[in-house]
Amino acid sequence: MTTPAILLLDLPPTTLCGIDLLSFTTSPRFRGIKDLPPGFHFVFTGATPSLSIRHGFWFHIPAHSHPAPLLVRKWDARREELVPETDDAALLRWRANLGALWKEGLAPYRQSAAPAAGGQGAGDGHGGERELGEEVRDWGGLTSHVTPALLSRITGGSDDAHWTLTSASCAKQDRDEIPGLSGEESVLVEEKELGFLKVDLTRTWREGAVGRERTEGAMDRSWALEEVWKRILGLVFTCKRAVVEKEGWFAGVVALLRTQLKRCEDVEGGLFEFSDEGGTLLKRLLKAFKRTLDEVFENADDGMKVKEEVEELEAFVKAEYGWNLSDSYVRRGMLELEDGERVEMEMNELEGEDERGEYAPVIVELD
Repeated sequence: MTTPAILLLDLPPTTLCGIDLLSFTTSPRFRGIKDLPPGFHFVFTGATPSLSIRHGFWFHIPAHSHPAPLLVRKWDARREELVPETDDAALLRWRANLGALWKEGLAPYRQSAAPAAGGQGAGDGHGGERELGEEVRDWGGLTSHVTPALLSRITGGSDDAHWTLTSASCAKQDRDEIPGLSGEESVLVEEKELGFLKVDLTRTWREGAVGRERTEGAMDRSWALEEVWKRILGLVFTCKRAVVEKEGWFAGVVALLRTQLKRCEDVEGGLFEFSDEGGTLLKRLLKAFKRTLDEVFENADDGMKVKEEVEELEAFVKAEYGWNLSDSYVRRGMLELEDGERVEMEMNELEGEDERGEYAPVIVELD
């Protein structure tokens, strides 16, 4: 009995290929991937494992379909990317000959380099099955809000034959502006413009708002969240009123962030920049969001759904990155040097993260 599969034909040897969170270098016998679970998937290729533009496409596997879906893509040597097979006779021929490729030409779907169930080191198979099940759940959680309409809006395509993009694709507002060159001149190859929603965090109040309403809009971005739903963490984790009104949605966002952090290293180049600046930004947002939960939920039993998700996320980042999201930190203390001398030190770099007491923002009433 066959399962959903995708054929990736005529790939040159040692081509970089990836599906969802796993990337690998192809072998001469590689012809595609089988045992695809239901849901949305993303396949990408690169002419070389090092410096080359990655070409990718999204596709969808229905939960129940007979016969099992078979997608066929073939390598275009001139464009150095996979293109759909449009010849109906060729599609029928590949489906008829699928059995010859099934055992050795198609790799089973998985999301890590560890052996899958039944492979070497899998033992009785139950450990590998559990691991594969967890990987499938993680990818399903990461793509739980992906829909055909969303992909069509972002990529500009109408179906899975046109949900394509490259590593050079970007949103218009994210393009690098080169002084002296027009937008067209600064792009060597015409790339697809991605249709992401634009978020202007410099104006998070409604049109025409003045006085107190405008000030509250700057301090509490719930209004902006309602206008640009499902957006960046910097917007989500600075909301207050909306946390109470949409607690379940915020709990889902926190759970999704935990899964992203858990799997971020599986993606080539990572999903997040954990340099000093990037790590500090995320840590500051999470610490502020914890304080927000204490403020907006006066009773300890309120908001348990989102609080429990935050506790799990806090435990993860502490174990993985050594982050402490508590409000307590040392401002001033004695430091003993190698020669035994003791000097008094004062830490000022965390004051920007502390918005309590004398550092708390205030609303000033103007006459």
